[in-house]
Amino acid sequence: MAEKIVKSDEEWRRDLTSEQYRVTREKGTEPPFTGAFLHIEEDGVFHCVCCGAPLFRSTAKYESGSGWPSFWEPVSADAIVETSDSSLSMVRTEVTCARCGAHLGHVFRDGPEPTGLRYCTNSVALRFAANEEDGTDGSAGAGGEGGA
Repeated sequence: MAEKIVKSDEEWRRDLTSEQYRVTREKGTEPPFTGAFLHIEEDGVFHCVCCGAPLFRSTAKYESGSGWPSFWEPVSADAIVETSDSSLSMVRTEVTCARCGAHLGHVFRDGPEPTGLRYCTNSVALRFAANEEDGTDGSAGAGGEGGA
């Protein structure tokens, strides 16, 4: 994983749309079935909208019926960080970008084989690079429109 990205609140607000900021920096959630990447079927890699780090390959994406893009594994074990989240009177596992700490969504243990995991992710927290194979070349930039 590349060097950690640390920015002030002012810098994040400048670099992100208001919706990207709300979801990634304030741990918000986009409404179900509204995200730009829910039904995308192109080959490529999904990157963090905040820092450009590669997060998920399109080959790990599947239709979960949850209303959010779902993946059964990240590009690598060190691409994301999982932490316990007890907000909303329930215990879930939050998923954040390991490079910049952006809130991406949550992971659940009801996904398909081979992992049995469902990384339920906000489209607005992602940027898609079509036809990119591994997402590890470091060419992804930050910012841009991620969806909803």
